[in-house]
Amino acid sequence: MPTYLRRLDHLAAAARAEGGEPDPLCRLHRLREFLFEEQGFRGNAEEYYDPRNSFLNEVLDRRLGIPITLSLVLIEVGRRGGLTIHGIGLPAHFIVGFQTEGGCRVLLDPFNGGAVVTPERCQAVVSRAMGRPVTLQEEHFSPIGKRQFLTRMLNNLKAIYFKQEAWDKALQVCRRLLLLDPDNPCEVRDRGVVHANLGDLRRAAADWETYLRSNAESPDAEAVRSRLRRVRQALATLN
Repeated sequence: MPTYLRRLDHLAAAARAEGGEPDPLCRLHRLREFLFEEQGFRGNAEEYYDPRNSFLNEVLDRRLGIPITLSLVLIEVGRRGGLTIHGIGLPAHFIVGFQTEGGCRVLLDPFNGGAVVTPERCQAVVSRAMGRPVTLQEEHFSPIGKRQFLTRMLNNLKAIYFKQEAWDKALQVCRRLLLLDPDNPCEVRDRGVVHANLGDLRRAAADWETYLRSNAESPDAEAVRSRLRRVRQALATLN
């Protein structure tokens, strides 16, 4: 990974060499042009669920990514150039925000070439992604912290591995999510699903028992109980 951190350093240095604008907003737009027009970073709409889109090293090598990883590239290259760019985790989409010295907020969509977007445009993108009308509130545009950022990246990757039934890889992601949030019952439940699919029935049962102790009335509790009963029955035949 140090190699790729140096790659970010080199991108930032190249952007500074071609920029030189004193005004932060002008530097932001210059950086946007540099990354998305000259360097060719773009959203991988054709293979959106390719796991490589979620790994920073692959994104830097291939110049392809999803909204959150392209946002990360923009944020980190900008930070190295003295620009404070924030990640904004909209429902089903990810963008970045920048606050001008005059107090104005600029929103950029890295997945769509770093385009400047309005809150109304964001609402249309989110509604399309979710397949239903969505009304975004001001709190949706609040910057997210590093832990939230990483959690969202890992959740994206977990969803991909679940869809692909790549259970060994999904387990590694679940473990990392639980390192970030050890008391998250939903992550314990999902780890149980992975353990069951890997044939580790005892660990699956333990995870689901843990989940049900604190979520006995949750909407999915009966489905989890049903799976737990089947696992217990299978374990009984092994004794």
